[in-house]
Amino acid sequence: MLGNSITILLIEDSLAEARFLEEVLKLSNLKQFSLIHVQRLAIALEKLGKNQGLHSSHHISYDVILLDLSLPDSQGLASLAPLHEMAPNVPVVVLTNNNDDELAIEAVRQGAQDYLVKRQVNPQVLVRSLYYAIERKQMAKTLLKLNQTLENSVKEKTAELVQAQELNQLKSEFVSMLSHDIRNPLNTILLSTGLLQNHDQKLSYEKKLRYFQQIRTAIKGMAQLLDEVLLIGRSDAGKLQLYPQPLNLQILCNKLLTETQLKTQEKEIEIIFTTEGKIIEALWDESLLRHILENLLGNAIKYSNFQSQIDFKLIFQDTSVIFSITDTGIGIPQEDKENLFQPFHRAGNVGITPGTGLGLAIVKKCIDTYQGQIHIDSEEGKGTTAIVILPISKL
Repeated sequence: MLGNSITILLIEDSLAEARFLEEVLKLSNLKQFSLIHVQRLAIALEKLGKNQGLHSSHHISYDVILLDLSLPDSQGLASLAPLHEMAPNVPVVVLTNNNDDELAIEAVRQGAQDYLVKRQVNPQVLVRSLYYAIERKQMAKTLLKLNQTLENSVKEKTAELVQAQELNQLKSEFVSMLSHDIRNPLNTILLSTGLLQNHDQKLSYEKKLRYFQQIRTAIKGMAQLLDEVLLIGRSDAGKLQLYPQPLNLQILCNKLLTETQLKTQEKEIEIIFTTEGKIIEALWDESLLRHILENLLGNAIKYSNFQSQIDFKLIFQDTSVIFSITDTGIGIPQEDKENLFQPFHRAGNVGITPGTGLGLAIVKKCIDTYQGQIHIDSEEGKGTTAIVILPISKL
């Protein structure tokens, strides 16, 4: 791609810095380029605005913008928003005198594709940054096209399923979620990998670990989100089925408690697990059981207070098994109870606690597949008890 001529809009108030960057480009392997230099953000916006007129004789197609963060008519990251509004498809690389990783991350979060420290710029670094910026923007455009394709597909399905009115809400919520909850982690991954690649020798061991952890967390979050959405889709399409195998429920519950140990330790929560009745060996679909119990236990932990207790009971009866999970957390407001199992619905008192609003919807669909029952007893400010009743399929 960079073998062809590219057009760069440089927004830099210093003539010396502008000449330096032009010389750096001439020394690079980027043989064909056109550098348009302006000293004010307002002038840059005016030039970009002319491109909005398709028949304008002054039309110039910019491939990338190099933006100085210290301009006379705009300071810092405030310059990004008007540029994105005027030219949403043109990638922006920010230039600064400060080597500040936190500023770099914030710049990418606000839409920049890369971050360069002026005194560290050399031909290789500059060309690589331009290359990555254009590539990343193309990836973002591809994601946008996929989102638009998905939205069109959902619209078509909605037209075919007029009586399924909830699909209209699911469509808009899903498109919004895909745009926010997947694009943001992708930007975090792109930035972190870029910093690790471009500044590997200059980063401390602790910073490298932090960036790797950010990458892992972002990937794990996207994978979980996609799994949840796929499960909802399979259920709505009638393709969610049971695949029962011999399974000891007591062992499974203890495994789940071990897996949640880190979360409970962070909030100093104690989970009391008890078993009642005669343990019955039976056939169970472990995957569906995990979706049910992981979501219910996760909610109990997430919305419990620090240093509180959760009661987790496994009760065997002759033809059914009961799971009971009780917490003393924030509870559920009365006005939210009728929408508990609707996808993307979150109670009005969750505040900034993260979540997608898919957990209880998934629980309900898995229980329906089992032909079981769920009862939620909750009072705002006092806690919640979730009771799940599933029929036993004996060996």
